[in-house]
Amino acid sequence: MSLELLKQEFEHLLQTGDSLEIRQFLDDQNISDIAELVYEYPEQESKIIAGMAMHRAAGVFKILEFPTQQRIIQTLPPGKTAELLNELPADDRTSLLEELPSNVVRELIKLLDPEERRITLSLLGYPENSVGRLMTPDYVYVYEDNTIAEVLDIIRRVGKNSETIDVIYVINDKGELLDDIRIREFILNDPRTRVSELMDERVISLNAFDDQEVANEAFKMNNRVALPVVSNSNKLLGIVTIDDILWVAAEEFSEDMQKMGGTQALEQPYLEMPLGRLFKKRVVWLIVLFLGELLTATAMAFFEDEIAKAVVLALFVPLIISSGGNSGSQASTLIIQAMAVGEITLRDWWTVMKREIVSGLMLGAVLGATGFMRIFLWHAITPDLYGQHWMLIGITVGVTLLGVVLWGTLCGSMLPMILKRLGADPAVSSAPFVATLVDVTGLIIYFSVAYLTLSGKLL
Repeated sequence: MSLELLKQEFEHLLQTGDSLEIRQFLDDQNISDIAELVYEYPEQESKIIAGMAMHRAAGVFKILEFPTQQRIIQTLPPGKTAELLNELPADDRTSLLEELPSNVVRELIKLLDPEERRITLSLLGYPENSVGRLMTPDYVYVYEDNTIAEVLDIIRRVGKNSETIDVIYVINDKGELLDDIRIREFILNDPRTRVSELMDERVISLNAFDDQEVANEAFKMNNRVALPVVSNSNKLLGIVTIDDILWVAAEEFSEDMQKMGGTQALEQPYLEMPLGRLFKKRVVWLIVLFLGELLTATAMAFFEDEIAKAVVLALFVPLIISSGGNSGSQASTLIIQAMAVGEITLRDWWTVMKREIVSGLMLGAVLGATGFMRIFLWHAITPDLYGQHWMLIGITVGVTLLGVVLWGTLCGSMLPMILKRLGADPAVSSAPFVATLVDVTGLIIYFSVAYLTLSGKLL
């Protein structure tokens, strides 16, 4: 059903006021379609969630954006809030609670059943952005001496409440993870076969204290729908599923894009962010970049005498600094993106540097030759524009462009890796930041080359 037809039928049911028909209608729709209805009718969002079967309401709620979730929690009756929170998977419930103020979290935790409260408090005890915050304790585990027939009985008994049954986890009497086995192995083998006969002990696991980006890399490299999470002593604590990792990857991508644009990461969607907070997020970086650009004025002032003697040099300042900034921005964007998807690591720094030196020389040579040809052609058309030393000016611009582009490329490629080595976010070395850095150094390179080339002629 299209969104328009869905809206028309929903509006008709709202007019009738028949709660049973509304409930049946909502329970018959896809969860993603109900989420669209929530966004289309914000004044009805709480009624939509409360009017559905609670297991489906939880499915809709966990895919909504946080501001919408927050409003729904605030407006639902306490009884419905308790039902919803207890129905939510532990990992999704933890993600919600960690975004809420601490006083609200304390009140909501009181609404949880004892077992769900224990699980939630346990997950909230792990560091922010750790794998422990993502894991769910709802999984199926068996022992190595179980037969396949016994495993299938266990799956029938507890699998209904599990996040996924695609993979079954094998533990010992101490609760230590021994292996993970795909369910197809149990289905295709003889029911009398023991679990130990199926084990290959090539298990891949995550540590509860690992950063969530580690989990993201593990999923990409191993093509899994779920991975087990263990403690430092290899005790099986829970599992992380691919849907949680996809949310993490989307959030990380959004944060990196915002940082690369020269602003702090936004915790809320753009249209939901209060204007005052949006101002604070943007003004800090603008001030930092502005102070950096003030160094450009300082550099210009330092070479004031040279500019006074050869005013023609000032004509090419925008060309020089923009070329360096553009090459640095290109390089930083490529390296940050490659690091984000795991194409390069810190161990590859020398390989990256060698490639960028060659790239910088090639790019700089092309721009330098283009700059020289521009001066040559303009001199041919207007001989008096650059005077008798036009060729030296052309050489100065060409050599400077070669040096500035090479320097910009090296800065843009190495700065993200240096920040990563220092434990900072590489995305902080954003295109505006690199461009500002290269602007100042580009002027120094330009006037230094000009002094060497034009000394005794124009200078």
